[in-house]
Amino acid sequence: MTLREQFQQREEAMLSPYACRSAQTRGRQRPEEECAVRTPFQRDTDRIVYSKAFRRLKHKTQVFLQPEGDHYRTRMTHTLEVSRIARTIARALSLNEDLTEAIALGHDLGHTPFGHAGERALNDLMPGGFAHYQQSVRVVERLEKNGEGLNLTWEVRNGIRCHTKGENAATLEGQIVRLADHIAYINHDIEDALRGGIIFPMDIPLEVANVLGFTHKARIDALVRDAIEASQGQPEIRQSPGVREAMLALKDFMFDSVYTNPLAKGEEGKAQDMLRMLFEYYQKDPDQLPDDFQAIRAEEGVDRAVCDYIAGMTDPFAVERFKELFIPMGWTVK
Repeated sequence: MTLREQFQQREEAMLSPYACRSAQTRGRQRPEEECAVRTPFQRDTDRIVYSKAFRRLKHKTQVFLQPEGDHYRTRMTHTLEVSRIARTIARALSLNEDLTEAIALGHDLGHTPFGHAGERALNDLMPGGFAHYQQSVRVVERLEKNGEGLNLTWEVRNGIRCHTKGENAATLEGQIVRLADHIAYINHDIEDALRGGIIFPMDIPLEVANVLGFTHKARIDALVRDAIEASQGQPEIRQSPGVREAMLALKDFMFDSVYTNPLAKGEEGKAQDMLRMLFEYYQKDPDQLPDDFQAIRAEEGVDRAVCDYIAGMTDPFAVERFKELFIPMGWTVK
């Protein structure tokens, strides 16, 4: 018996009846020989972490565009925080931590440069629209590994696709990631907004603080504990009504005070203009797209190739491309 098979036996014995066992995966797009050591979900986690798209997350905006300081979140640190919260909930509910981790680490692989401002820009530019959760699936199915994709399991791809909008994930592990994503971004965005002087501790609604707590630690703890208690022995991931209402009120507060705050978001229009000009440039001259995207151009059209290229850019790479294409070079006189 291989190590993988031993591990899958332990899964069968120890996990909740509601857990997704790796031996029961619906499989991959392309059949592969099983690893002797790792389960399918463990292999998926490794493939995501070793991917180029994952590495680029460290230079993609979470909320604040190019903030001054070392301690603001990036899309990478957000992803890691989601993973930790999700694994804590999965462990407490005896669900599959490996599946949970793979979904969490892959959920934002398709996010644009400049955060949701970039996503809105591409949604306006791309015929048929653009959504980062759909692009994340496209990254793992089509764009990584020179067009081969990562060939992940169905359960991981389903969790990535369903992590933000629309129908719930088919697995409880995927549902956990959806909730963990909300828990993570609301709370770390509060911390970053406090650090940036966009809001102050007394601004957080008292009725929310009375339920969730007055500190970053207390809020995370309250939301995680509530999800565990409400979901114990249940066939879906739940929150208690009072805590869910408080979290929604906190989200509304953040939209009013941070996500639409001119001080925090004043530069977003410039970022969107940059992406718009880059998109139009490559639309008009698609021969300038890198070789990696020429096959997509031939198979799926210019707009799809341009969208994939720009969506994969990091913030600094997009700025540099814009400078190269639209800002005149200085002339040095000796």
